[in-house]
Amino acid sequence: MGKQNIGTINALTRITVGLFLMVFGAVKLVKRPWNQSYWMIVLMSAMKVAEGIVRYCPVTDVVQQRMQDSSNKEQE
Repeated sequence: MGKQNIGTINALTRITVGLFLMVFGAVKLVKRPWNQSYWMIVLMSAMKVAEGIVRYCPVTDVVQQRMQDSSNKEQE
């Protein structure tokens, strides 16, 4: 795993929104447990909470690496 690549405000936002969406999905699952879209909301929001806690986002890491690679190619 890479080093931390998101800031404090970004991490707090991910945790807050992730927890809100997890609760939203869980409440909806109580009424309709067969609905797979609510399961996806819960899983994706749990991933966002985890990203906020460890302050590492793999998508941000990939984007930063691609931007760095493209700037290195332009300098050559």
